[in-house]
Amino acid sequence: MNGLRRRTYLCSMLDQIIRNALAEDIGEGDHSTLACVPEKATGAARLLVKEDGIIAGIEVAKRIYELVDPSLELVVYKNDGDQVKIGDIAFVVSGSSRSILTSERLVLNFMQRMSGIATQTNQILGVIKGCKTKLLDTRKTTPGIRYLEKWAVKIGGGENHRFGLYDLIMLKDNHVDYAGGVTKAIQKTKEYLIQTKKSLGIIVEVRNLKELDEAINEGGIMRIMLDNFNPTDLKEALKRVPSEIETEASGGISLANIRDYAETGVQYISVGALTHSVKSLDLSLKAML
Repeated sequence: MNGLRRRTYLCSMLDQIIRNALAEDIGEGDHSTLACVPEKATGAARLLVKEDGIIAGIEVAKRIYELVDPSLELVVYKNDGDQVKIGDIAFVVSGSSRSILTSERLVLNFMQRMSGIATQTNQILGVIKGCKTKLLDTRKTTPGIRYLEKWAVKIGGGENHRFGLYDLIMLKDNHVDYAGGVTKAIQKTKEYLIQTKKSLGIIVEVRNLKELDEAINEGGIMRIMLDNFNPTDLKEALKRVPSEIETEASGGISLANIRDYAETGVQYISVGALTHSVKSLDLSLKAML
């Protein structure tokens, strides 16, 4: 997929996510707002930061307001990826009071979640600062909003792993076991790619040095993912991997030990907790009277 097609695809995906979320929240109507706010009432509200961190989701908020009410005006003071502190104002939105209220929760839900992910990603990167290792996310994301969560990882300074099952082949432990071993799994995969005329990179997960040697001997792979190796064993395993094959560590890696893993020289570390175990950043949308 070329650059233009990908951008078009991602824009379409964002709009679909927003429209689905609006339909879920509004249903037949925002009766709380319709009941007490005059149709022609106008006002303004500020996005208030209530916790230090990395702000993310500003661009998403812009698109939400465009889809809810194109007449709303936004003055932005903080951009995605900016460090923010308690008391900062990220933006001010003004226009129809009804539109501001109807879109309030969706803006906050997405921005709080994305900002939490960006903040945690940035925190982990700070721990491995100076190492050449790149930090990757995983597919352990919230169904329906993976695009937003992976976007937040990028905003926080991390890198995206494959987006889904379709854009990269990853032979994990269950694939290996069902296929009859590492060698057979790789062989069958290479045959599949020839038959389907697809050009996809192959990542193979290995659980021990025996499986590592099998993967290296079979070849034809882009990356080896060393799963649940401790830093000492990881360092030993890396000595066996040819320079043309990328290396990735995963499993059992936390904020407390990630520096030890990064210092082994492994090229990538994937951390599912970037998206599946994150605290949302505290933000609030307050009316300006």
